[in-house]
Amino acid sequence: MNAMLVGADTLGNIPGVLDSFGINIHKHLSGRNSSHQRKLDRLPAGTELLILFTDFLGHNVMKHFRELANEEKVKFIACRRSVCSLKQSLECVGFAERCASCPNACAARQGKRKH
Repeated sequence: MNAMLVGADTLGNIPGVLDSFGINIHKHLSGRNSSHQRKLDRLPAGTELLILFTDFLGHNVMKHFRELANEEKVKFIACRRSVCSLKQSLECVGFAERCASCPNACAARQGKRKH
């Protein structure tokens, strides 16, 4: 699954967490740069999940990206930029973390069996 991340200057351990859930970072906008705050007409092609880091974004930027996600019927989550908060939010919307010892079994639970 491809995700667009909005917020946070640096991602730290976030890419590793997303990878453990089978999520790839498709695009990342820090949200701080003024060019990133300009309103986009649409999400990048191939975006299947939108992740908003609330502790780095203004209300208007978050509102705009939520509206884009709703228009394009893309799932979105909003959470703080912390590993615990991200994991909790992903689990709340139905994602399951892959086990290191049994990646195929965990993928099967999500309906994404790998052969």
